[in-house]
Amino acid sequence: MKTFIKIVAIICVATIFCCAKSNKSKIVYKTESLVIEQLSPKVFKHVSYLKTNDFGNVACNGMIYITNNEALVFDTPTTDKVSKELINWITNTKKALVHGVVVNHFHNDCLGGLKGFHDKNITSYANNLTIELAKKDSVTIPKKGFSERLDLMLGSNKVIIQFLGEGHTKDNTVSYLESENVLFGGCLIKSLKATKGYLGDANIAQWSTTVRRVKEKFPNLRTVVPGHGKVGDRSLLDYTIELFNE
Repeated sequence: MKTFIKIVAIICVATIFCCAKSNKSKIVYKTESLVIEQLSPKVFKHVSYLKTNDFGNVACNGMIYITNNEALVFDTPTTDKVSKELINWITNTKKALVHGVVVNHFHNDCLGGLKGFHDKNITSYANNLTIELAKKDSVTIPKKGFSERLDLMLGSNKVIIQFLGEGHTKDNTVSYLESENVLFGGCLIKSLKATKGYLGDANIAQWSTTVRRVKEKFPNLRTVVPGHGKVGDRSLLDYTIELFNE
């Protein structure tokens, strides 16, 4: 009987180990300027780099959702050249048509490569506040705005883009893939062990409250993609709440 229990235990551990390995993300494309990491069959993280005075060369996350040969991109790479590199990968490697790009907030790590999308006649979406702030910064302006919430359909799959309050900036939104239970949190959400980062346009007093709203609004989410750093789960929301409760 003891031998049987040991065998079952070994099988269970092996199964868990294999499942963990099979769910592990993997890099599917890499150059000096762009890295694409597959998180699931339909969801990818794209990483490009932004030179800053305070934090050096910063890796900036965006997300790609591909289903039925259609794609949505969340945040542009940091330059137009790298945006075109990303679009070419989606078009040529994944054989998908890019239907739009969603801009999370007005900083360059979100829309620095927006002209690269517009040059390809790809529609861009953003919070109306983001459009106002982008105009003040004299950068490329997202084409279509919304006030509180925008629902986009990629085939039969709903994507919810929503403004739930101020935090990293006064215009930051989050994007939720309903069928995948994946949230692109952008710079509103911190990766585990991250510092508070750039606070020049932040509402520190409101930040934790906004993330609590995100947590309540999307209770079923499994995967969270932050604006910088490693992808995680709901624990990233809890970490961010605690970080700005101090």
